[in-house]
Amino acid sequence: MRVLLSTYGSRGDIQPLAALGQALQTIGVGALISAPADAEFVEVLEREGLPLVPAFMPVRQWIAQAKQSGLRLPELAAKMVPAQFDAIAAVAEGCDAIVATGLFPSVAAAQAVAEKLGIHFSWAAFCPLMAPSPHHPPMEYPGWPHPPELTDNLALWEFNAQAKNALFGVAVNTHRVSIGLSGVDNVRDHVFTHRPWLASDPTLSPWQPNDLTEAIQTGAWILPDKRPLPGGLQAFLDAGDPPVYVGFGSMAMHATEDPVRIAIESVRAQGRRVIIAQGWANLALIDDQEDCFAVGEVNQQALFTRVAAVVHHGGAGTTTAAARAGAPQVVVPQVADQPYWASRVSELGIGAAHDSPIPRTETLLAPLRTALAPETRNRAATIAKTIRSDGAVVAAELLIAAIRKGSQ
Repeated sequence: MRVLLSTYGSRGDIQPLAALGQALQTIGVGALISAPADAEFVEVLEREGLPLVPAFMPVRQWIAQAKQSGLRLPELAAKMVPAQFDAIAAVAEGCDAIVATGLFPSVAAAQAVAEKLGIHFSWAAFCPLMAPSPHHPPMEYPGWPHPPELTDNLALWEFNAQAKNALFGVAVNTHRVSIGLSGVDNVRDHVFTHRPWLASDPTLSPWQPNDLTEAIQTGAWILPDKRPLPGGLQAFLDAGDPPVYVGFGSMAMHATEDPVRIAIESVRAQGRRVIIAQGWANLALIDDQEDCFAVGEVNQQALFTRVAAVVHHGGAGTTTAAARAGAPQVVVPQVADQPYWASRVSELGIGAAHDSPIPRTETLLAPLRTALAPETRNRAATIAKTIRSDGAVVAAELLIAAIRKGSQ
């Protein structure tokens, strides 16, 4: 039995798929991962012994080209769908199933490959807001803000389907027809299916059953990280009180002027040391004082158990890693599902949400005080005990059952 795991996005998309791939391999199922061949992703997959079949283009190269071209989202989708279809189809022969995550055009391409081959397909989301439900509104898409007169969640999900059709419908249907598949009226529901997987933790992101989507919440797909912390970082941690970690993952933070200075000054104002994670914003130290330390890619699972708080962008993976480590959080949400994770951190009492995507020294002080309060750390420690770590194993078992059922 062999499964193709497909995604196109950032580390937050690749690492969970690697966790699922590892879980599949453990039970004797071959797993291939189709993902952007950016060096940092290649390193993760090589470390886990998971074969990478490159997506149509490295994601950082795609972002650069998209910005330079000035093309709108429908035009970019028209380029990505066929390119991703070709990349996925080239390696999908002989597979029994495809599991897809990431950007919608890439998921649509993966779904079309599975449909063309007649094999099982599952779409996985890392946040409940991605799946239709009367219990929450959808996220907004660029150029399609929610009309102020629409306040009912069901009406907003209907609007979301219209937005998806407007942004991606031509690209998806043009390609489907070109490969001998029929066009579809509702590209969102066809691609996402009525029974997707929700690969997120039930405590952090509870899913309420409903008639719109029969989502199966597996728990977060967490890739175990056994790497030791670098010697210099270990020495820094041992040299004083727990520092505050600051990192914004794959967010470039272009809207914020000098985000690293703002973060360091805010943390220093609390009398705390700082660890700065470089990330895609290329954060770097602002001086040579001994209370700050800079790191590149690092084992967050180990590091977050040693810090006083985690200041981050609110990606699903970072939020889950900090919660699992019992580290209080300050979330400075930038895009997409990040405001949702910020609100959940605040609602659970395990940290605080910054009220805008642009941090300033004066606006970070109050959230930091909340995160560093003893009662917040106690609450974070309590919640940490509830975070599941078996989500990838659950998903692997569900997938095998689905494949066997489909072959009967």
